Amino acid sequence: MKIVSVVLIPTLFAATVAMAQPAGTFTATGSMITPRFGHMATLLPNGKVLIAGGLTVCFLLAQPCIGPNGAELYDPTTGAFTATRTMNTTRPIGGVLLANGKVLFAEGYNLNGGLASVELYDPTNGVFNRAGNAATLANLSTATLLNDGRVLLIGWSKAGGGAEIYDPVAETFSPVANWPGQELWSPLVLTGGAVLLVSGESDSEIYDPTTDTFRPTTSLGYFDEVPPTTLLLNGKVLFTGGNTDSGNDSRAELYDPATGTFAATGGLSTARNGHSATLLPDGTVLIAGGAGQSGSSQPPLGSAEIYDPDTSGFSTTGSLTSARYSHTATLLNSGQVLVTGGTATAGGSQTSFGDSITAIASAELYTPAVSVPAPALLSLSGDGKGQGAIWDAQTGQIASANNPAVAGEALSMYTTSMSDGGVIPPKVSVGGRLAEILYFGAAPGYPGYSQVNFRLPNGVASGPAVSVHLTYLGRPSNEVTIAVQ
Repeated sequence: MKIVSVVLIPTLFAATVAMAQPAGTFTATGSMITPRFGHMATLLPNGKVLIAGGLTVCFLLAQPCIGPNGAELYDPTTGAFTATRTMNTTRPIGGVLLANGKVLFAEGYNLNGGLASVELYDPTNGVFNRAGNAATLANLSTATLLNDGRVLLIGWSKAGGGAEIYDPVAETFSPVANWPGQELWSPLVLTGGAVLLVSGESDSEIYDPTTDTFRPTTSLGYFDEVPPTTLLLNGKVLFTGGNTDSGNDSRAELYDPATGTFAATGGLSTARNGHSATLLPDGTVLIAGGAGQSGSSQPPLGSAEIYDPDTSGFSTTGSLTSARYSHTATLLNSGQVLVTGGTATAGGSQTSFGDSITAIASAELYTPAVSVPAPALLSLSGDGKGQGAIWDAQTGQIASANNPAVAGEALSMYTTSMSDGGVIPPKVSVGGRLAEILYFGAAPGYPGYSQVNFRLPNGVASGPAVSVHLTYLGRPSNEVTIAVQ
C-alpha cells in the first residue's frame, strides 16, 4: 500500500555522467591483469567492479583446466584494472553482493572431497575471508541472493544434487528438504521473491523462500546448454539463444510468472551460445558476443543486438571491438556496460589432447542509446551524504537523532533513476540488513522521482548514523544515514 509522504524533496546533489562515446557503440578500455573466461564480475557499492575466478586455459580432452586464484578491480574513473588479494576457494562460483557490502564466493570444484567452502570478499580491505562450509554439499554450481538477504546455494554431493540456504547474519547453512531430484540451472529471482530454475529433463522448478520448498512449473521449449536468462522490467524472463542437439540456436522465449508458462518471442538475428544478456535501464536487453555456428566449429562472434520487449524484436547494434564468448557484461553506475575477458578460441572442433580453450584479457565498454545513471538517495545537506531524507511513513518526521526509527517501523524515501512502471523491486539495505519493501513507484507530485517505502529490519544496531543504501537493477546508490533506536 502506498503511503503518501509529507516531506518535500531537498535539492538533489549534482550527478553528472561523462559519455564521450557515440551511442550504440563499443570502445576499448584497459585490459585485465589476468586473462579469464567463465569468470565473475560484481559491481561493488563504491562503483568499482570485482573480477574473480574463471579459467585461463582448458584442455578439452585432458585435465586440468587452469584457473587463477587472484582477483582484480576495475575502476571506471580510470579505466584500469588493479590487483586485489588472493582467493581461498578452488574454481569459485557466485560473486553475490550481500546487504553488508561483502561479496560471497563458494567452492565450485572441490578437489579435497570434503564439504564445499564459502568465502567473503571485504571491499574495505580487499581481503577474502573464509565463512564456513556447506552443511551437505561438496561442490556448488550456483549462488543466488534472495530478497530477504539470504543466499540459495545449489550443488551436489555423493548422494546427488541438493540445495542449501546460507544466512549471512546468522552465518549458518541449512539444507532444503524437498530437493526435486533433477538437475536445475540458471536460478533467477522473480519479482515476487520466488526463484525460477530451469531443467533440461522434465518440468522446471520454482523455489519459494517463504515455505522453503520446490514445486514444478512448465519447461523451456528448447536447449541442451542453458541459455542466458534476463529478468525484464515487466517481470517476465527472457531466454535467448543457447545450444541444442542441432547446434547453437537463435530462438528466444519468455517465461510469464503469472501463468507459469513459456512462449516464443522474436528470434535473434544470429544463432549464438555463451553470450551475455544485460538488462539496460530503459528496459531493453543488450545481447553481445557468444559462439556462432559454422559447420563443426563455433567461431566467436563480435556482433551484438538489442531486444525490445515492446516490439518482441531484436535489432543489431554496434559490434564488439573483440569477438568473444564466455565473457561477462556488467551494467555500471554510469549506464555503460563493461565487457571483460572471455575466449576467442573457436569451439566445437577440438579432437586431440593438444587442443585447448584459452582466455583473453581485453575489456571494452558499451554506450547505450539511453544512458541512465545509478539511483541516487537524497540527503538533508543536498550533497547525497550524511543524514538521509528518510522519514516515518505515518508521521512524516525525519528518522534523525531527535526522532530515531525503531524496528518494524515503515519508512519512506525518494530516489532517482528507477524505471517508470517497472515491477522489479529495489533492494534497501539498512545497517547491513535487507529491508522488506512495502511500496515502490512514482513519487506523488514529483515527476522523475520514485518513492520507496520499506520496513526497518529487526536486529539493526542502534546509533545516530546507521547506513542506508538502495540497489536497483544491480546498481547501488550513494549511502546516507538514519538514526535507529
